[in-house]
Amino acid sequence: MELGLNLGYWGMGNDADNLELAREADRLGYSVVWAAEAYGSDAVTVLTWIAAQTENIDVGSAVMQIPGRTPANTAMTAATLDTLSNGRFRLGLGVSGPQVSEGWHGVRFAKPLARTREYVSIVNKALARERLTFDGEFFTLPLPDGPGKALTLTVHPVREHIPTYLAAIGPKNLELAGELFDGWLAIFYSPEFAAELLESIAAGRAKVGKTLEGFDVVPTVPVVIGDDLEACAAPLRAYAALYVGGMGSRDRNFYNQLATRMGYGEAAEEVQNRYLGKDVPGAMAAVPFEFIDRTSLIGPRERIRERLHAYADAGVTTLTVATYAGSLEERLATVRTMVELMDEAGLA
Repeated sequence: MELGLNLGYWGMGNDADNLELAREADRLGYSVVWAAEAYGSDAVTVLTWIAAQTENIDVGSAVMQIPGRTPANTAMTAATLDTLSNGRFRLGLGVSGPQVSEGWHGVRFAKPLARTREYVSIVNKALARERLTFDGEFFTLPLPDGPGKALTLTVHPVREHIPTYLAAIGPKNLELAGELFDGWLAIFYSPEFAAELLESIAAGRAKVGKTLEGFDVVPTVPVVIGDDLEACAAPLRAYAALYVGGMGSRDRNFYNQLATRMGYGEAAEEVQNRYLGKDVPGAMAAVPFEFIDRTSLIGPRERIRERLHAYADAGVTTLTVATYAGSLEERLATVRTMVELMDEAGLA
């Protein structure tokens, strides 16, 4: 099991700190650093900035939004960033949610699975430097009855294949990740609930004659080290309440649905009701401690070290650390401590 680092969104006032974290992760031998985008900072600019100031660590998008770019533009961007980073780019994709897709990008959210299938097919075809033609429900290249012609990517990527990842939550989306992608970007990953999720991934792999061997399972796991478990969980309550309660509409919140499938349906409903009712403190308080504990690494060093075995046994191949709490020095200490704990646990 390797280690990754998730920096989240740029432009939140901690940009210089995040760059230091990325540099330290690079020095310590972390395999990859991820950056996100929603409707603020974009992932690509951030990753270019980080790649220019690191040496060995991979840079990955978690995620580049499918509704935000044409597939050909995504292929251009991936090829360019992979070339500039000397073969260190990992392309993570996701459909985002209906609010962002339709409200920010002006792209209908209908049929996200079919759109994703077409999208990644075009991206892969372009990156393979094939002449770009496609006739689908959502994308047609070139457009008929016009001056457009089938073109080939002029950039030669460093690698023959740039690794692709899908951010997925629902069973059908997980199956698609297994079928068409090299890895899965997971959130709220609980080792106790992992078997059901990996079953969907495995079903997708089986469709194309593959197993889970070589498939990268990459959950982002918040880490807070300390002796008081409740105090460690406290800074993660806002993050959990935002996703379970407010990331999506009442009827279409994939994170809320995941929490429900994990057995926290009653609590998930309360978190959502309070969050959508503008009672954010109440929503934070309603997040069950057990939900945070099962989807995060919190507590003393020894407790986290033992918990690492559960993630490894539950199929995780790249455990991505998210340092949500503390000063820069405390967050750097967390990044360093995770390397030590992985070594102590015999998982490095």
